[in-house]
Amino acid sequence: MTNLSLLAAARQYLRDFNVLRETRREYWGIQIVNLLDCTIYFALLNIASVFLSDDLGMSDEHAGYSISLFTTATTILLFFSGTVTDWLGIRRSTYVAMLAQGALRLGLVVVGLAPSIPHRGWLATGLLFLMAPFMAMIQTVFQSANQRFTTVRSRSAGFSLWYLFMNIGAAAGGFLIDIIRKLLDLPNAHVFTAGVGLAALCCWVTFWMIRREDQLRGDTAAGENHATETVIRKNPLQIARAVVREPALWRLLVLVTFILGARAIFSYLYLLFPKYWLRTIGEGAAIGTLQAINPILIVLGVIVFIPLMNRFNLFSMLVYGSLISALSLVFLAVPWQWFSADIGQAHYLMSIVCLAVLSIGEVVWSPKLYEYTAAIAPPGQEGTYLGLSMVPWFLAKTLVSAISGHLLARWCPEGIAERMIRGEVRFWDSPAAMWLLLAASAMLGCLLALALRPWFTRGLNKN
Repeated sequence: MTNLSLLAAARQYLRDFNVLRETRREYWGIQIVNLLDCTIYFALLNIASVFLSDDLGMSDEHAGYSISLFTTATTILLFFSGTVTDWLGIRRSTYVAMLAQGALRLGLVVVGLAPSIPHRGWLATGLLFLMAPFMAMIQTVFQSANQRFTTVRSRSAGFSLWYLFMNIGAAAGGFLIDIIRKLLDLPNAHVFTAGVGLAALCCWVTFWMIRREDQLRGDTAAGENHATETVIRKNPLQIARAVVREPALWRLLVLVTFILGARAIFSYLYLLFPKYWLRTIGEGAAIGTLQAINPILIVLGVIVFIPLMNRFNLFSMLVYGSLISALSLVFLAVPWQWFSADIGQAHYLMSIVCLAVLSIGEVVWSPKLYEYTAAIAPPGQEGTYLGLSMVPWFLAKTLVSAISGHLLARWCPEGIAERMIRGEVRFWDSPAAMWLLLAASAMLGCLLALALRPWFTRGLNKN
């Protein structure tokens, strides 16, 4: 591709966002809520394991079980929260989700700052579990609002901007952790204090900016179709019978299973990485700033790479991008002395390289998973295929959450850095061995997918 065509593609990409001028203030209100909510969501997710262990005294294993219960409940409830959101409406659903989360976050603050309360770890687990339905609700609010508050012409740009705001919020959440822990030298519980304030701010934004909930319509002269379409509806049993007979479904499920190892790295980011950093770099590790690297690079990568995506092969981008993400863990498995004589500095550098490579892979493959799902699905069954494709990921995420504490206890326990410096830790007992095993399992799935490429690409519009 020439520099001239690259520049033209970039200009066209930016011009596509001009259609967002068609949107009302409700769209921008929901994006502000999205930014604020993602900031505290990712901050909460990334500090939860450390909070449960360091502040409340739970073991690595029990903290892993608690987070597994929380994330599993949130995922399950995503399947049902859409109907509640449709019933309450966008505005009222946002109020309910934010007020409930604010109250539950306040409960976590009290539990974290009052050591005299008995069974604090299990109380925090219960509060996180109660938060799950409201976290699921706000996610369906975002999807409904992105659809409702954009026109047909502006919808693609609207969802792209939502994805960018989400990643900006993820980066802000990482910085928020370090501001509270390092700059202000406050206990981890005050991450939830910030969450109470942000929930109140979301309610204020909702009050002032989200007043209407009717579907936004564009100009018919500009291509908006107002005609009523005839939809052939089938009952769930008819849909299930038709779908399970389709070979495309089984190809999709096998492929999704093969790339689960690469996809699971997203779970490692909040389940394994925070304690890994604190135990190899030291208690002063800037875990929030490290967590911010991935979303910052994703934002930059999406902006730069989206104009070029359609020029590359769909299946190749999906699998090779997953392979790049899987390879990122190898940089955590090499001898730390290769990077620096100081163990803390070495693990900083190793982690930065790992996160950079991971982000490159994610920009390449993550958007293509949904495109592959839509491309391989029979017409009219795209939504069903997308829902079913989440089943292997749900099972894998539940398993990873449940065993995360055991992985840390086995390969990255408290005091591991001092023992590594003294040369008392064999490779297969070190954190490097954990990352090597996780990288190998992720790469194996990607390589199997490449070996079965002809089977996976049957029925694709572009293969």
